[in-house]
Amino acid sequence: MPIPFTKLVASLPAATPFVGPETLQRLSGRPFKARIGANESAFGLSPLARQAMHEALEQCAWYGDPENHDLRSALAERHAVGIDEICVDAGIDSLLGLLVRMLVSTGDPVVTSQGAYPTLNYHISGFGGEICRVPYCDDREDPVALFTMAARVSAPLVYLANPDNPMGTWHTGESLVQAFGHLPDGCVLALDEAYAEFAPPATLPPIDTRDRRVVRLRTFSKAYGMAGARIGYAIAHPDIVTGLNKIRNHFAVNRLAQAGALAALRDEGFLRQVQQQVEQGRQRLYRLAARCGLHALPSATNFVAVDLGSAQRASAMLARMADNDIFIRMPGVAPLNRCIRIGVGSAAEFAHLEPVFARELAALPALAR
Repeated sequence: MPIPFTKLVASLPAATPFVGPETLQRLSGRPFKARIGANESAFGLSPLARQAMHEALEQCAWYGDPENHDLRSALAERHAVGIDEICVDAGIDSLLGLLVRMLVSTGDPVVTSQGAYPTLNYHISGFGGEICRVPYCDDREDPVALFTMAARVSAPLVYLANPDNPMGTWHTGESLVQAFGHLPDGCVLALDEAYAEFAPPATLPPIDTRDRRVVRLRTFSKAYGMAGARIGYAIAHPDIVTGLNKIRNHFAVNRLAQAGALAALRDEGFLRQVQQQVEQGRQRLYRLAARCGLHALPSATNFVAVDLGSAQRASAMLARMADNDIFIRMPGVAPLNRCIRIGVGSAAEFAHLEPVFARELAALPALAR
């Protein structure tokens, strides 16, 4: 008996946005010695978050607060907005899905950059939207081109990451505010700020929740080291948050994640320590690239994109790293795919990476650059 899939679901490929490191480990039969390809934190949880999550285990038989009230209150205070301008959900990936579901009807265009974070595309296809792509400009997303395209195709949603994944590049907040003049009325910008805590201070535009067109997306996955707990939040006009609340899974964020995020938010000393370690790690990756005669793109994230000159060389290097139990990734679209993306690792991961990287790069065949 055939399964009565909808026409849309039947038409979709059996695929996910990412092949996870666990899948690759199962295929190789070996664990990674350096898991530095998923942009996770190499520095773990705040001790306060760890303790809070441990204590929350006693109430794990209970559902989490469906309103995420305490965390939303703390986030509202941190960002100087109202509690009704914060929506907490199971990470930015989940919030992107909610935005698409809320704003995009079948056949509607959604504008993004060619080669940008692919989870949004996964949701667009899953809800029947049409993806409109704008090329990067000098390895950065092009806000004016994105917003101009959104106006041209009457898109209800446009996506921009600042700082960017997969390139690590960024725009200043001032330049984004100027670009907002090209963002049409009736179009919502999903402004992905997952790496906000690693960026220079001038990177982030001021938060203005009076503008219904802009939704700021933040996460506890990166600087706070809680990727496995799945928790993030949106900052937006109350009407946008109300729309998200109409359709979100109100029990998506578990009790442990809520407790850990609230404690992590209050542990500012630990956050500063992680920020310093990430900056030191970026400098170490810059030096590694320079010693190997490669150009590393300046980064405002916890990873560095290293230019290998061609997609062929980048792909070959990726395979060689995997053979040496090092998990890294590369962008999937030209011209970005001439690069590989290396995350800031722990001291042990760096100790394994550095000699292997230099040795395998030297052993690469003379592939076209």
